[in-house]
Amino acid sequence: MSDDRFQTAVAAGVLADDELHRSLLASIVETARAIFSAKASSIFLLDEDAEELVFEAVAGEGSDDLVGRRFPADTGIAGWVLATRQPLVLEDVEGDPRFGREAAESTGYVPKGIMAVPLLHEDTALGVLSVLDRPKDTRFTLAEMDLLSRFANQAAIALDLLLRARRARAALDNADEELQRLAQLGRNLDALPSERRGPALRLLAALEEIIRP
Repeated sequence: MSDDRFQTAVAAGVLADDELHRSLLASIVETARAIFSAKASSIFLLDEDAEELVFEAVAGEGSDDLVGRRFPADTGIAGWVLATRQPLVLEDVEGDPRFGREAAESTGYVPKGIMAVPLLHEDTALGVLSVLDRPKDTRFTLAEMDLLSRFANQAAIALDLLLRARRARAALDNADEELQRLAQLGRNLDALPSERRGPALRLLAALEEIIRP
């Protein structure tokens, strides 16, 4: 077995469970919704192969059944923000030609106002963070844009980790039995308490030296 395959197997074992990353995304949209006193907040993930945007996390309106729903990547405000990599704030979406009313209606909730920012990681557009329907008596400020950008940075990091975990899982699903055993070793290593992890890592490093061609 090559050194690269060994490292891939161990990495897959550690990263394959994406529940932690999904929980982080859920926390980000819930916090964004609460901070802006909004009716809803969501994170879209770009599925490049399918050229679709996927609801990855939702807080507030639609949180019960929207996760996993898909739209063409050029749909509505989110599609425009993704394509241009520019944030957008609209107090009234009805008069804007970029608003995809049909797509919004299909979700069961049609917003009146929206804030949306692209989720960028190392110059790659991963998705979009949106916040819907803040209180009517509030006006968007530069300070709020800075705050929204901070949320976007955290969401982009979490999305990148999620994508890495899913790629690792896909690699593991196509692996043979030996690699799957090594992946289990990685999971066990990740679960060790700190006082046992050091010796285990040294043993793993020694094993890697032995099997390196």
